[in-house]
Amino acid sequence: VELHSSDPAFGGFSSMTLDRDGRFTLLNDGGNWLRMRLDSNWQVQQAQTGTLPGGPGTGWRKAERDSESMTRDPETGARWVGFESANEIMRYDDDFTRSTGWVQPIAMAEWPENGGAESMVRLHDGRFIVLSETGNWPHAKGRAAICFSGDPVAAPNRGFRFAYRPPKGYSPSDAVELPGNRLLVLNRELSLRRWFTAKLTIVPIAAIAPGRLVTGREIASFESPALHDNFEALAVTHEKGRVVIWIASDDNQSLFQKSYLLKFALPLPPR
Repeated sequence: VELHSSDPAFGGFSSMTLDRDGRFTLLNDGGNWLRMRLDSNWQVQQAQTGTLPGGPGTGWRKAERDSESMTRDPETGARWVGFESANEIMRYDDDFTRSTGWVQPIAMAEWPENGGAESMVRLHDGRFIVLSETGNWPHAKGRAAICFSGDPVAAPNRGFRFAYRPPKGYSPSDAVELPGNRLLVLNRELSLRRWFTAKLTIVPIAAIAPGRLVTGREIASFESPALHDNFEALAVTHEKGRVVIWIASDDNQSLFQKSYLLKFALPLPPR
């Protein structure tokens, strides 16, 4: 699906969630959200838009917000948004009507201004995984990452650091939890020769431990001649017993890119 709008604040989607009732929520870099459904003919229905009520800035552009990551508690509907440049996490209610807390975790304070909390996922057991886009730790062997023991807004100092090593030349742009205690990580690269390309890797969550460097198993690559763009957002759901993955692209609100929403069935490899 290719999404269009004449609104200058549209596009730039960096994160999304998909509720059990089939409702998408896409969030862009400027703190603007799009809520919608897709009908059986792949047409957008019940579209709503709005702006985050609070954050490090108040405008609608990336430079004023830089909201790059989002995750949700399916039971309470609470949402958490990571602001990359500010190294800040803010919690909201399900409909983004109000903020219910925020934090700048000490463990994220040294993350690069344009390479902070690009990926954030709430695991089913209540822990949170946050990956830095470009910050390295330890000793430049992998991307800096944190496993929070619970809600990072409520307890920002409970958890541990570890490192994630993406495919060579790539950086993590989003992550979701898969069945079987696994993490699916979306990684993207920008090069003059190939433009934007992306790779999907699977990381066993059991391998994540204090101070450990974890590496994902590559399962898919998005490059020519296949469709490829600045893929930044992941969501996972289930249909008829199958695991289904949705991927959205960040068009950087540019005429030369597109806002794609792609759907894939994911046959999970053996554990």
